[in-house]
Amino acid sequence: MEPGGESGSWFLYYAYGSNLLRERLLLRNPSAALCALARLQDFKLEFGHHEGRTSSVWHGGTATIAQSPGDEVWGIVWKMNTCNLSSLDKQEGVEDGIYVPIEVNVHTQAGKVLTCRSYQMKDYVSGPPSPQYKKVICMGAKQNGLPTDYQEKLEAIETNNYAGPMPIMEEIEAAIKGEKINSA
Repeated sequence: MEPGGESGSWFLYYAYGSNLLRERLLLRNPSAALCALARLQDFKLEFGHHEGRTSSVWHGGTATIAQSPGDEVWGIVWKMNTCNLSSLDKQEGVEDGIYVPIEVNVHTQAGKVLTCRSYQMKDYVSGPPSPQYKKVICMGAKQNGLPTDYQEKLEAIETNNYAGPMPIMEEIEAAIKGEKINSA
C-alpha cells in the first residue's frame, strides 16, 4: 500500500471522456469501482487541443467540459481509493497544466447529488478527436448504459480521420481481450 493509501480513504471521480471505458481507467487506476451514472447540468462536452497542441497520446482533440446553460453532459461516477489520486492526475496531465481538477455536483439517476472530482482543459483550441478516441468514449457510454439519445450524440461527433499507430489503443484493446479470456 502506498503511503496515504489507507483503505478507508476514497474519493468520487466524474468521468465524461475516455475514462467512461472501464478498461481505459483501470490501466492506470486499479482501485476504480463503478458508483453511478450521472448527469452534469449546464455543461457541454467539447473537444480541443491544449494551447493548440494535438494530444501525443490520442492524436487529436481530447474531451473537456465547458459551462453552457441548459446543456448537459452524461458520465460515470467512479469511486476510487485516494492512493490512485496521483495516477489519475498524472493521466490527466495536471502537472503539465493541461487539465485542472475541478469539483462538480452531478445528479445520479436515483436523484442523488454527488460532489465529485473532475477535470477541465485549460487554454484549449477547439478541434476534432481522432476516430480511436471517439470510439473509446462511445464504447464506454455503451458499456455503462448511458442514455441512448446521449450515445447517439456521441456517435455523431466528427473526427479528424487519423489512421496512424496509437499505442494506447493497443493497450486498451489488449485489456479488453484479456478480460474476455479470463471470463471465458
